[in-house]
Amino acid sequence: MIDIYGIKNCSTMKKAMDWLDERNIEFTFHNYKTQAVDEAVIRLAIAQYGWESVINRRGTTWRKLSDDKKSSMDSEVAVQIAAENPSIIKRPLLVRKQDVYLGFKADAYSSIFGKD
Repeated sequence: MIDIYGIKNCSTMKKAMDWLDERNIEFTFHNYKTQAVDEAVIRLAIAQYGWESVINRRGTTWRKLSDDKKSSMDSEVAVQIAAENPSIIKRPLLVRKQDVYLGFKADAYSSIFGKD
């Protein structure tokens, strides 16, 4: 099963989901705005990429964090912050089996799924 996490109105999310739909690849969409993200998924993403890549430090959610939270950020703090504020996680976050993929690029998805 494939799970994809993000925000429905995000243009990058739309591209990723359209790409999957066009190739008849079934997936379950998890909306950061309305659903919590399983802590295990956050931990898996951080283990594979590091918190610096998983946490979106250019978005509004990051800017709203206190300077204290930002300066004390590490993997454990990132898990807690992302669980409480899933919109801080970069998107899309795609989980296939035990592999996590961040962002969307058509050629990367082609490699992941073996489809053009």
